[in-house]
Amino acid sequence: MNNKPRIGVYVCHCGANIAKTVDVEAVSEFASHLPYVKVARNYAYMCSDPGQLLIREDIKNEGLTRVVVASCSPRMHELTFRKTLAAAGLNPYYLEMANIREHCSWVHTDRDEATAKAKRLVYSAVAKARLLEPLTEKEVEVEPSALIVGGGIAGIQAALDIAAAGFKVYMVEKTTSVGGKMSQLDKTFPTLDCSACILTPKMVDVASHPNIELMTYSKVEDISGYVGNFDVKVRKKARYVDMDKCTGCGACAEECRLRGTIPNDYDMGLGKRGAIYLPFPQAVPAKYTIDPDRCLMLTRGKCGKGPKCVEACAVGAVNFEQEDEIVEFKVGTVIIATGYEIFDASKKPEYGYGQYPNVINGLELERLVAASGPTGGEIVIGKGDKAMVPKEVAFISCVGSRDDSVDKPYCSRVCCMYSAKLAHLILEKLPEANVRIYYMDVRAFGKGYEEFYDRVRREGVHYIRGNPSEIFKRGDKLVVKAEDTLAGRPLEDEVDLVVLAVGLEPRQDAREIIDILKLSQSADGFYMEAHPKLAPVDTATDGVYLAGCAQGPKDIPDTVAQAKGAAASALILLSSGQVKVQAQISIVDESTCRGCGFCVEICPYGAIELVEINRMGNMAQVARVNEALCKGCGACAAGCLSGSIQQRSFKDQQILPQIAVLGAMK
Repeated sequence: MNNKPRIGVYVCHCGANIAKTVDVEAVSEFASHLPYVKVARNYAYMCSDPGQLLIREDIKNEGLTRVVVASCSPRMHELTFRKTLAAAGLNPYYLEMANIREHCSWVHTDRDEATAKAKRLVYSAVAKARLLEPLTEKEVEVEPSALIVGGGIAGIQAALDIAAAGFKVYMVEKTTSVGGKMSQLDKTFPTLDCSACILTPKMVDVASHPNIELMTYSKVEDISGYVGNFDVKVRKKARYVDMDKCTGCGACAEECRLRGTIPNDYDMGLGKRGAIYLPFPQAVPAKYTIDPDRCLMLTRGKCGKGPKCVEACAVGAVNFEQEDEIVEFKVGTVIIATGYEIFDASKKPEYGYGQYPNVINGLELERLVAASGPTGGEIVIGKGDKAMVPKEVAFISCVGSRDDSVDKPYCSRVCCMYSAKLAHLILEKLPEANVRIYYMDVRAFGKGYEEFYDRVRREGVHYIRGNPSEIFKRGDKLVVKAEDTLAGRPLEDEVDLVVLAVGLEPRQDAREIIDILKLSQSADGFYMEAHPKLAPVDTATDGVYLAGCAQGPKDIPDTVAQAKGAAASALILLSSGQVKVQAQISIVDESTCRGCGFCVEICPYGAIELVEINRMGNMAQVARVNEALCKGCGACAAGCLSGSIQQRSFKDQQILPQIAVLGAMK
């Protein structure tokens, strides 16, 4: 019986992507004369149905036992061609790919050099292909439940979709109520819907759905395990109020000795609350919480002659002996929907934020115009005798966006439109006001956005193209120093109120989730998706998905759409009941392993442990790989001091012939 490999080589034109720089005919002709190559062909689009059919027919008719595809990055189509081999009855891991697009045609301009390099890469792939071994993908059971980290609109939508499909959902929100940043908005652009009106019903649905276990004022402490079987540990912080007893009547807050003295974070510090509080009227759950950093009983051990909140609560819900609770459970999949933070405008000191009380950011103005806000919807700056209703208002766009000076080169996508919305709301409440918006470019990209932009201009909002350089005080007025780049003239604009359209940035605590789940960050600091086009909600960690602004800045419609996409991806996993795990994992030769534990330390996924075995009559400590946890990164194989760990499909005896071929063809 002839056991020699029979290799088929298939060179892709990729339209003009490869063929314009690489002579694919010459490459396939070269490949046809390589050792063990039975057939070599080139085709316009190997990933197309006809291209895959060509491979399947050759496997059947030519008896091929290995396949080399010279095309684009394996990241794009390795799975595609593995399925092609499997459909033809060949082990899918008998495939090797040579990347002649990203590594040749896209990085070279000289056709001869690119073609010569493509030949070397193909020869290298053939050298490895003949040594490939069959691998089998194992399946593990999937725990039929999901974890949603974050209770904003993205997390809410994902939770409701998964719960509606009949699966258990655990939602963890670090603040005392779900709703996120959307709950702080007055209206939404471009339709001017009341934000609370469209969000509150969903918040109530999350709290009342029988398949959703809502954990607010809680934090994910740890997530271990692997796709389909994640072990989750959550810390439910002590509210010092019994959730089961509290009726949300507010009697305790009315009697708090610190009532009206503590800045309310929900109102961006513009309003005040007590030490026991409900963040906003529509909060879900409508349960009170005691601030442990401000409450006199918790910080000093006493509150006058006794805490009045205890006396005021008719049901005895206040409990200063309450402690944090650790909850542990298993889930099959995780969705990260942790949202964003707004840019700290004090990092642009030239605008006077934090120095002048009438320089505010967009979210602060949202709270001022909201009926549930600290002023009941009245736009008033200052308090008492210094209170003022602004008549001259200026917006400054792109504060903390598209600005390399503060390391924020990206567009936050929402600033142009929320500036237009807030300008409209100011004119609605203050018809005599003069409103202008300083901008670099207006980006009205969504459905109905351009029309809304035109609407606010017709209403009298004046757009001035220019990036203000400075804001300073002149008497009772603020002076915006800028240049009107369309008119080609400098100007000093005296106004009563400046609104900074601050951008969106990653959460400061994003690193915690990254370390727990081994996620990646893109250059802008947001969580990185597996592929920007083909896998926008997936991550490099199987079973973990992204939703909303945790992945990058986006508006509410796009956030909801991505949340539904993440939920759909999670449901595919949950409904299947089983999931295949990585086959190209690391393996340990226990006969030579020294048990030094170095691989345990360097494994980023915690997939290796030391175990005791009986080796030739003596007990020895050796490394062992958890196949479900291993992601095939190869870090352990590279770091193994004895060479006892090898990665399947990337063993030394498979890689070294590749290197030898590349060296011989220089």
